[in-house]
Amino acid sequence: MPANTGNILRLAMAISARVIIIGPIPFTLDDKSLKRAGMDYLLEADYVYYSSYDEFLKHFGKEKIFYVTRFGKYTYSDIDYTNLSSDINLMFGKESTGIDKNILRANLDSTIRIPILSSARSLNLANSVAIVAYEVLRQNDYFSLAKQEQIRHHIID
Repeated sequence: MPANTGNILRLAMAISARVIIIGPIPFTLDDKSLKRAGMDYLLEADYVYYSSYDEFLKHFGKEKIFYVTRFGKYTYSDIDYTNLSSDINLMFGKESTGIDKNILRANLDSTIRIPILSSARSLNLANSVAIVAYEVLRQNDYFSLAKQEQIRHHIID
């Protein structure tokens, strides 16, 4: 959905992360809803679009990926993200169907989940990205992110 993608791009800009969008997607990347959710952050967002999973694999190589899915073998907080020797890559699927089951079957040991009630199908995609991304950041002392106000320079009483 464009609004979810806009929210994810806004988050990615704020935490200095790259978003890889794998198509096909049912909207264009200049959609009004995407721009409304992403606000002016979209101008600075770092993202790449691949038209298919096969195209993504050709460019991405053999990088380690954690696949976030309701079928995850581990919870997202079980993983130690501090000892990884390369970039931390998280893959999320469509909110409606998730990540393709064939991709999951081929990568079972790298599947993670966000605990939810067994009766709940899923969480909002943008919320899921924020939950897992901030766990990675927390474990890594928030990399180079500001831990105190940098823009307004005043204290709220």
